[in-house]
Amino acid sequence: MFSLWYSQFLLLLLAYTGFLAKSSAELFVTNGSRLLQVQDKNIFILAGQSNMVGEGGVVFANDFWDGIIPTECKPNPSILRLNSQRKWVKAQEPLHADIDVNKLCGVGPGMAFANALRQKDSKNIGTIGLVPCAIGGTRISQWARGTQLYNMFITRSQKSLTEGGRIRAVLWYQGESDTVSRKDADSYGRNLKNFVLNFRQDLHLPMLPFVQVALATAEGSYKAIVRKAQLELDLPNVWTVDANGLPPGPDGIHLSTKSQVRVGQMLAEAYLARTAHQSSPISSSASKLSR
Repeated sequence: MFSLWYSQFLLLLLAYTGFLAKSSAELFVTNGSRLLQVQDKNIFILAGQSNMVGEGGVVFANDFWDGIIPTECKPNPSILRLNSQRKWVKAQEPLHADIDVNKLCGVGPGMAFANALRQKDSKNIGTIGLVPCAIGGTRISQWARGTQLYNMFITRSQKSLTEGGRIRAVLWYQGESDTVSRKDADSYGRNLKNFVLNFRQDLHLPMLPFVQVALATAEGSYKAIVRKAQLELDLPNVWTVDANGLPPGPDGIHLSTKSQVRVGQMLAEAYLARTAHQSSPISSSASKLSR
């Protein structure tokens, strides 16, 4: 214990006296007994409803999560998450366990996304910080500016920057609950556009990439209307991956673990494809990626 404390003290002393450049001063996050080295984090906000939360492996009939974590979702010391106390800890499934506390959480797309980023671009991506914000069963109207969910989303996004790093993108998977009512479905496109414009303004990041998932499943009869709104959202730096056709789990609404892994990989592919050599804003009208 003394040697650990002493090592941290020496690093802080070196940083203070100028032996370590300010830009590379090292921060530390403790997760249990492990010490994680955190430098400049590449931060991704995870938002939406239950398929972003992740219900892979959850058996709703028995209120049980099977606990099976695919290789693509395994923890990595360079992948962190902002927990409910707004502290950086080592990321592991279920990512939303202390965020969406009223529902049983399982495997979602977040860890598969982060691991795919590191696998495809480990030299440049560095440390990844995931910020879970999704809440199951929510409609897009519940994410409007000024609502509890919107305020939580903005606050957690802002707090993620306290110890350094940069928000690289918002990952969004939502809309199943908006397929129940024709009114909700018809207003989805307008509400989604306002959501993107509002959080970009409130985070002072007017060109922040927004990578969304077009629906694979639905709770109601108006899936086609919501999907059309998602696929036709025409804003700069909005990119869409299409999950349609990916197999759901036993309940027919929540994606299976295997499908969640694929969604995470698709999100990573979309992000890397659009940012690797991006020199100007890209419209969503030419940026749909399918499974």
